[in-house]
Amino acid sequence: MAAYEYLAMDTGGGKQRGVQEADSERQARQLLRERQLVPLRLRLAKGSRSAGGKPSGRGLGAAELALLTRQLATLVQAALPLEEVLAAVAAQSEKRSQQAMVLAIRARVLEGHGLAQAMAGFPRAFPPLYRATVAAGERAGHLGQVLLQLADYTESRQAARQQVQLALLYPSILLLAAFGIVGFLLGFVVPDVVKVFIDSGQELPALTRGLIAASELLQHHGLALLLASAGGICALRLALRRPATRLAWHRLLLRLPLLGRLVRASDCTRFTSTLAILGRSGVPLVDALEIAAEVVANGQIRTGLKDVARAVREGGPLTRALERSGHFPPMMLYMIASGERSGELDAMLDRAARQQEAQLATRIAMLVGLFEPAMLVFMGASVLVIVLAILMPILSLNQLIA
Repeated sequence: MAAYEYLAMDTGGGKQRGVQEADSERQARQLLRERQLVPLRLRLAKGSRSAGGKPSGRGLGAAELALLTRQLATLVQAALPLEEVLAAVAAQSEKRSQQAMVLAIRARVLEGHGLAQAMAGFPRAFPPLYRATVAAGERAGHLGQVLLQLADYTESRQAARQQVQLALLYPSILLLAAFGIVGFLLGFVVPDVVKVFIDSGQELPALTRGLIAASELLQHHGLALLLASAGGICALRLALRRPATRLAWHRLLLRLPLLGRLVRASDCTRFTSTLAILGRSGVPLVDALEIAAEVVANGQIRTGLKDVARAVREGGPLTRALERSGHFPPMMLYMIASGERSGELDAMLDRAARQQEAQLATRIAMLVGLFEPAMLVFMGASVLVIVLAILMPILSLNQLIA
């Protein structure tokens, strides 16, 4: 069974759009006619299965995934059959592509597949962590509880991401404003002002000559510099697609004094929180380590965490393997070791992740708080340099006249 997007005309002559489940296009048209709709256009929906039987479609944003998970968790907790839950979630979806994807998952569930197995057809929408957690909940028979945990997890990740984005919004605006003001002054104001000094024939100060050179460079080659910057960014993004180049870039990030600590703390927090939710969902520790390693963004840290999974698979303790990786702070290692000894590893992992998240949020807030005045100082210093470069020849000219 697949989902079809349709444009149809109702009995009143109005046009309606929607998604219809059917085994074939012919059946979809028949079902529309039974609903007193005349199909005008019908096509396989994006996110449904392609003609070859392979799923297709786009991914889900963090906010969309969080909302979808919360809806699933709420309805499953209400003891509704899974196919009815999916039908209700599809009916509440505002985007037709998302509605078609949920209906395609429902069709696979009706065919006898599990929910996690049905979601595997849409890997861009449901990452391995998500599917593994759902599969563990299905095996243990408490899918509703696991979905609630997933909903809390996805919502907390989305809230943290939005908090960082909002914190960086104002400094980003300041940065763009600073470059815009300096560019406007150099491109349009400075040339008209310094033309008087150039025509006077007097020897200009070095600061003024440098300002004139920067203004001429911006006037004559500004577009070329902009295109070169855009080309450099595109070339860097293309180069980072190569595994070797991306790994070298990730190693460089870890060596940077301040940014490296933030990257390491962020990835360790993500790994620990993911490992905690997988453990609470009943996923075996070795499998949970391998899945949690995949959600780490930095390639160098990810490689070390795969070695951790290998060491635990061979029978070594988790804390010692994490300590050998060299990426985890001592306090987090101490809490994980305490959880191993007491048999409450999942709870201690969750507590360690929350503590690390709090520290990371504090560091990010401090950096953002320092970045804002730094941008103001940069803007003020840039304008001051331009004003001094203009005033110095005027002062020199007044001294000559005197």
